[in-house]
Amino acid sequence: MMNVRDELIESLSHDLEPVSPAPNINATAAVWVLLSAAYVVAMTHLLGPIRPGAFSQLVTEPRFLLESLLGVAAIIWISVAAFRGAIPAALGRTFATAGFVLLSLWLAQYVIGLVNPALEPSTLGKRGYCLFETMAYSLPPILIGLYFIRRLYPLQFTRTSMTLSLAAGMIPALYMQLACMYEPLHILGFHILPGLAMVLVGALAAALWRCLLYTSDAADDLA
Repeated sequence: MMNVRDELIESLSHDLEPVSPAPNINATAAVWVLLSAAYVVAMTHLLGPIRPGAFSQLVTEPRFLLESLLGVAAIIWISVAAFRGAIPAALGRTFATAGFVLLSLWLAQYVIGLVNPALEPSTLGKRGYCLFETMAYSLPPILIGLYFIRRLYPLQFTRTSMTLSLAAGMIPALYMQLACMYEPLHILGFHILPGLAMVLVGALAAALWRCLLYTSDAADDLA
């Protein structure tokens, strides 16, 4: 004969459907970064030439290499933080803070570059629409990333969406320093700033998602 506890357990577990476990979140973030970077590189090369000598400067100019490596590290770290943030208790404060420290160190290189640039400033390779390219190339990675993250039902979707959008915006911002002219003020204003602005897109996407979710729930209640 079942007691009250057993009856409660039975009632709670009745008609439950099996669910698939969440994938390895670090691996998922890595795949997202690689696919996003490949997409950005392909689109950048498709729509315009790369600054002559940009890749060789990674070998011959140590500070330029440092800037690029700090950018890569910051993007990867923030991307992992965004995907971890979609799972409750998977993102520690120390890990999240370290990502933004890396981002700050990377961006500080361009601020320092205003008085002591890593490369000789030049208009060589200037692209006419680099600001709009940075923003446009960010959108597909944001949409794909949010589609996956939404399915994990994050508790703080707005924060997660904004973090993912930041990572997505920084990918083309970083590659533009190879594709476009090298001049720190131009990089900050036409590459970095548009990349940072994608955080607002993430906030808007989260608000729209909440609106759609509320509308769907309201429709279910009326049905």
